[in-house]
Amino acid sequence: MDEKMDKHDKAGMHEKKDIHEKTDMYKKIVSLRMQRQCLIQKADQEEYQKLYRDTQPGVNVYWNGFGEPPTLVFRADFDDKEWNRERQMRRELVKGRFAGGNLGWIVPEDMELFAALYRKPLTDPTLEQEQILGLIETAGPFTIQQLKEETGMLVKQITPVLHRLQEAFRIYEDQYDGEWDRGWYRFAEMFPEADFNRYSRQEALKIVLRRFAYRMVWFDTAMAKSFYKLPEKEIRLAVSELAAEGRLTALGGGYLLKSDAELLLHYEPEELHFVHALHRNDILYKAQEHMLKEFAKKLTEGLLYDHEPLQYLLIDGEFHGVCVGHFRNGPYDLNDIVCDLEDAEERRQEIMEAVCTVNFGRMPLRFMGEECRLVRGTA
Repeated sequence: MDEKMDKHDKAGMHEKKDIHEKTDMYKKIVSLRMQRQCLIQKADQEEYQKLYRDTQPGVNVYWNGFGEPPTLVFRADFDDKEWNRERQMRRELVKGRFAGGNLGWIVPEDMELFAALYRKPLTDPTLEQEQILGLIETAGPFTIQQLKEETGMLVKQITPVLHRLQEAFRIYEDQYDGEWDRGWYRFAEMFPEADFNRYSRQEALKIVLRRFAYRMVWFDTAMAKSFYKLPEKEIRLAVSELAAEGRLTALGGGYLLKSDAELLLHYEPEELHFVHALHRNDILYKAQEHMLKEFAKKLTEGLLYDHEPLQYLLIDGEFHGVCVGHFRNGPYDLNDIVCDLEDAEERRQEIMEAVCTVNFGRMPLRFMGEECRLVRGTA
C-alpha cells in the first residue's frame, strides 16, 4: 500500500472493508448488480442496447476474439455476436481507440462524449504523421497497403502512425466487416457534425460515471479508474461534483446513485446460484482488474506450472476463482482451477462445466492442484 496515502484515503479503505462484509446491504448490492448486468435474467435486444450503451466501449472476447464483433457474454437471450456484426455493417457500432488507447466499439451518437474523454490532440506531429495525414485528408480513403505504396514506408512504420492519428480523432478506421484491409478516412468525413467542444472532459466523465454507477450499483474511484483508464484524481473530482449535486451518495468508501440508495432500503435480494467463467475483457473483470490481479496472484503463489489467469470464476455474483494456464492461438493450456470457496469440492462439477463451456468442451488438467481423473473433453 502506498506509504504516502493520506488520512482521508486510509479512512476510505477502512470504510470499504465494511461494504464487502456479508451484510444485508452487501447482499442487496450484489443481487442488484447481477440484475443490472443481465446475469439473472438475460437481456432482449432492447435491454441489451441499454446495457451496451452504459458499459461502452464494447470489446470482443479477450485473446481469441481478434477481428470479431464485441460481445457481452452470458448477458443476451440471443446471439449478440452476430447481432453486433450486423450493427457494425450498418455503422450502428463504430470503432475507435478509447480507454488506455485500446480498441473499442461505441454507438455513433456517443462519439462526441468519448472524444471528450479520450482524444489526444496532435500537438507536435512527426514528418511521418504529417505525410500520412495529408494523404488521407486530400485523397483518402486509403488502406494500409495503399499507404505503403504511396509512401514507401513499411507496414510496421505506418501502423503506429495510424494508431496515433486515430487517438487524435483525425482519422477513422472503417471496420464494418471482418476483413483485415480496411479503409482509413478523414474523421470529419465520417462524422461531419461531430463537435469536440460539446463536452468538457469533466462533463463527459460525469455522464459515463452515472451510467457506470447504474450498472455496478456500488463502485469506488479505483474501480472507475480500472474500467475507464483515466486518472483517479479526475474521477474523484467528478464523483465529488456528482455527490454535491445530489446524484451520488457515499457508502462504505464508495458511491451509489441516490435513487439506488433509496431503492435498496426495501429491495429483496435474490438467491444467486450460478457459475460463469468470465474472460479478461468482461465488464465485471475490467471494473475490478486492479483487485483481481492480486487475487489471482495469491491463489497461484507457488505453482510450478504455467498459471496465467485465463478466465475468472464469477460464483453466485462474486469472484471466487480462476482458471489458469497458458494462452495459445488455438485451445489454451488449461492447467488448473483454483478458488477460495470453502465448499469448492462440493461445487466442483458446476465449476468444471462452466470452464468447459468457454473452452470448447476441454477440461482442465487439475482442480485445486489435484489432477483430474475424468477423460479430457468432458465435464
